Amino acid sequence: MKLASLRSGRDGRLIVVSRDLKRAVAADGIATTLQAALDDWDMAAHRLQALSDELHEGGAEGSFELDMADLDAPLPRAYHWVDGSAYVNHVELVRKARGAEMPETFWHDPLVYQGGSDDFLAPLADVPAPDEDYGIDMEAETAVITDDVPMGTGADEAAGHIRLLMLVNDVSLRNLIPGELAKGFGFYQSKPSTAFSPVAVTPDELGEAWQDGTIRLPLVTTLNGEEFGSPDCGVDMTFNFLQLIEHVTKTRRLGAGTIIGSGTISNYDRSRGSSCIAERRMLETLEEGAAKTPFLRFGDRVRIEMFDAGGNSLFGAIDQKIVEA
Repeated sequence: MKLASLRSGRDGRLIVVSRDLKRAVAADGIATTLQAALDDWDMAAHRLQALSDELHEGGAEGSFELDMADLDAPLPRAYHWVDGSAYVNHVELVRKARGAEMPETFWHDPLVYQGGSDDFLAPLADVPAPDEDYGIDMEAETAVITDDVPMGTGADEAAGHIRLLMLVNDVSLRNLIPGELAKGFGFYQSKPSTAFSPVAVTPDELGEAWQDGTIRLPLVTTLNGEEFGSPDCGVDMTFNFLQLIEHVTKTRRLGAGTIIGSGTISNYDRSRGSSCIAERRMLETLEEGAAKTPFLRFGDRVRIEMFDAGGNSLFGAIDQKIVEA
């Protein structure tokens, strides 16, 4: 099934969405918000699935035509947002471009950081930035939403805790990152609000494209109407979502509604393009001696979307314009 949140208050109003993303019905009487559904997933999921079935059969009372502009992020705010860097070839490339050797441990010990989760952006919302000189960049990613996950959960147990999948635009301010990381205490100012796809989907909606904790489909990013990259999410993912869950629960449990991001999608096959400007700039530096592609400017538009084998949009599109805050 596919779930979304209409803009309403701080936490939205939960709706069930048709597979073609054209119609929806409110989940009133089951759960008022997606967070409420996740808090009691064993009960809510069955009823939401029944409502989804009714919607597809044309018998869902109160169904309506869906306008993506009315949607907030599936979780407009969350208790926990942790982003990884699961495509280690991307990390390797970043470090190579600046002449730094990558520690061998990066290949078996995932990189993650905890991001701000109190103010996510709607999928069609503008991305506000104070200054173009901060180096505004998009980062196209995938993410999972979990239920309650106990401390010490192993990768072999993690699949049962993944309830929903989403797409991500993890906005970065690249020119602020080096100074922040040099302090040795992680990201903050360089990681403003993150955006998510209009719709969150249960893993079964992807069929065989969901395998072993990875989504085996390309993620398409366009910049000002031109394709920027379409790397395959299932290729070169050093740490799948099952391994990421094992890593982040080593010393803590996760509450229902925790979002875990994959990090920037990246393939060794550079003909697939890139999911962020920084990677393209790194490749230009290595191949031509200098970066040529500029970071985002006010007025630029970024679109991130995933399609099934038949060309149908699975999650709806993140479609955002960069604006001056």
